[in-house]
Amino acid sequence: MDKIQMAKGKLARGPLPAMFNSEQYRQVEAFHQTLKQYAPTPLINLSKLAEKLGIQAILVKDESHRFGLNAFKALGASYAVHRYLEQHPHTQPVFVTTTDGNHGKGVAWAALQAGCRAEIFMPKGTVASRVQAIEALGNAKVTVTEWGYDDTVRWTRDYAQRNGYVLVQDTVLEDYHEIPQNIVLGYTTMIREVVQQIEEQALAKPTHVFLQAGVGSMAGGVLGWLADTLKAEMPVASIIEATDSACVFASCPQGKLVSKAGITPTIMAGLNCGEVNPDLFPVLRDYAAFYFACTDEITEAGMRQYADPLAGDTAIVAGESGAVGLGLLLSLCQDRQYETMKQALGLDEHSVVLLLNTEGATDPDDYRRVVGRDPQTVGK
Repeated sequence: MDKIQMAKGKLARGPLPAMFNSEQYRQVEAFHQTLKQYAPTPLINLSKLAEKLGIQAILVKDESHRFGLNAFKALGASYAVHRYLEQHPHTQPVFVTTTDGNHGKGVAWAALQAGCRAEIFMPKGTVASRVQAIEALGNAKVTVTEWGYDDTVRWTRDYAQRNGYVLVQDTVLEDYHEIPQNIVLGYTTMIREVVQQIEEQALAKPTHVFLQAGVGSMAGGVLGWLADTLKAEMPVASIIEATDSACVFASCPQGKLVSKAGITPTIMAGLNCGEVNPDLFPVLRDYAAFYFACTDEITEAGMRQYADPLAGDTAIVAGESGAVGLGLLLSLCQDRQYETMKQALGLDEHSVVLLLNTEGATDPDDYRRVVGRDPQTVGK
């Protein structure tokens, strides 16, 4: 199996879903700024690594600092829970979801802020540390199922309906659109912060952005925001997935939804989803320039590079789903077998690459296996 597979997008630039508009972004920004835990996460410039790789700049949005939860997901969950409670005042619902780890933690945290309970369902193969991280919040019951992610999502939807609970899922299901759309809108805070930080730090604007995808809600949300806000000035966007569950990679070049559902092996748990969010599919299909499917070896290289930076660069703790963008960039710029891919992307001395470190060490045992030491020691 090739460590990296690439497909080209059609760049049809069709109409964006109606949720992508400035008024929606304004409402999201206003809500997040009401949270006492809210602060923009760092944008880190890895200038020495960029010089070594022969490109102009590498900018990393480090979401391992978000709300003290080690991942970006609470941006979406908190906004969706807020909007639901705004529309249903004087209620105290139980919020339920399926998760590979970070989204469920975000839902449980958002429910906790509202004084509500949560029930979280996780697919077969989930590591104990991710279960414990959710349970440690104190308001959530966690159940690991015998199914893969996508089948667990469907079971959780039925469970919520039977019990009168509120499903907070980050993908669209039949007759279920509003909450997933609010989750996607919540993610736009991340890219809005990036643009503001680039201006504040007088950095060059990105020419390329690499976006990880599970169901594609984060990738589609960021991509939709870029397309709506920057229009013709948006960077070249690449979508990255784990090889065996690469549903965006399988779907978008063909122009139709292709399922990769099942129990698939990868350490990139947050990307181990086999069905694309249908509402974001047109964005991913029409506005991404390239699609990549990567093996675990690629993200492991990224994790190690983040943890052991070149002298003068900042060390970053990046988990398995957070580091794959850097791992891909390393291979494209350093491994001659991927020279054709590098040229297709137009990566050269003028390129400014934006990466999203979407999570920290959410599986500490695996982090130690890959990096060789505890995440707490990185950068010390």
